Amino acid sequence: MILLASLGGTLEYYDFVIFGIFAAQIGRAFFPSQDPLVSLMVTFTTFAIGYLARPIGGLVLGRLGDKFGRRGVFLASIFVTSAATLGIGIVPTYASWGIAASVTVVLLRLTQGFCLGGELPGAITYVVESAKPIAPFVCSVVFGCVTLGVALGTTIALIVGNVLTPAEAAVYGWRIAFIIGGLLGLASFWLRRSFEESPEFVELKRLERASQEPIGELARTHAWQIFVGIAAQAVTAVFAGLFFAYMPAYLTAVSKYDASTATFAQTYGVVLHAALIVFVGWLADHYPPHLLLRIGAIVLAVGAYPFYAALSAHSVNIIALMTIAALTGAFVNGTFAFVTADLFPTRIRFSGVAVVQNISQTAFGGTAPLIATALVRDLQSPVAPALVVIACGVMTFVGSFWAARAAGRVRVRTAAAVLP
Repeated sequence: MILLASLGGTLEYYDFVIFGIFAAQIGRAFFPSQDPLVSLMVTFTTFAIGYLARPIGGLVLGRLGDKFGRRGVFLASIFVTSAATLGIGIVPTYASWGIAASVTVVLLRLTQGFCLGGELPGAITYVVESAKPIAPFVCSVVFGCVTLGVALGTTIALIVGNVLTPAEAAVYGWRIAFIIGGLLGLASFWLRRSFEESPEFVELKRLERASQEPIGELARTHAWQIFVGIAAQAVTAVFAGLFFAYMPAYLTAVSKYDASTATFAQTYGVVLHAALIVFVGWLADHYPPHLLLRIGAIVLAVGAYPFYAALSAHSVNIIALMTIAALTGAFVNGTFAFVTADLFPTRIRFSGVAVVQNISQTAFGGTAPLIATALVRDLQSPVAPALVVIACGVMTFVGSFWAARAAGRVRVRTAAAVLP
């Protein structure tokens, strides 16, 4: 059940990382420029544009999920997302179609963003409602599986880079990655046909208590929880944007690691990170999740500058640095999902999680690669991305206290307490 719920999010993060790994090639194919940095920035702008549709998709799909059920939203969103990913892999280049190629890629990214607006929020909602006694752990399993989508993306990129010549990889290697992602997504759609409805939602429908206007109810009764949730997720979103999507481009273009070393190091870091996320989720069943989130946020903020300084100077082994990042990031990525879900009751949980998740991911995660690239250029410093991590780490640290105050919508057995 958990694996089925995670498949769409896995595709989301797979697409997340291959867009970053192949950003330079995508830029040359659809947004050519005499200045490679300008081309890269336009590509990351397109990456960010896809995120602009996520809040809208979250509102629409979250409303449908709370009003009619989780299953139908899961099926529709994974199918359309997979088709859009496949489409990016087969769109002709700017040299063939001109500006129409650029516009088509942007529209496909918008379509992806709209549908992905309901994917991970739906998965979080579903597993929380299906396994309440161990909700922090199952939420971490979902995000651990989702993170493996990044590992899959980096592995395929590594294979493409080793099998194809550099010229071939530049021309169509990135297309292979997108086509594989689209086909995997369509396979996920086929598997999800056996998906059953959330037990709690079934009970709500039986009692005729499902919300008829979940977005309006959310705005009236839980506006404060929305703001708290966005703050509590800020550093999670930035970590995803920088560690998953921006890291390949940063390691090769800014820190001057060779492509093979960069891809291997990130793949190692992501796989380790996925395992540690699940471990932290297990800890969150025994210790307050908000405390673990708080620890991760402040350590990320304090450690960001030394991390980027060591990467840029090659003063510390890159595998050691990826290990530290994977461990520290696991404290926020292993707890944020439960912390968010715990802010909202079942009637409006899908909508609440979707709004928080998508606004936070759009504002902080989707823009992180673009902002980091601009900061590196404007400040002429390879350590500049640390500023983004520090700002969002402080925001999440503060938000975690308010999130703890507003918590208690999911009944959870922990060693510390039983939340009402």
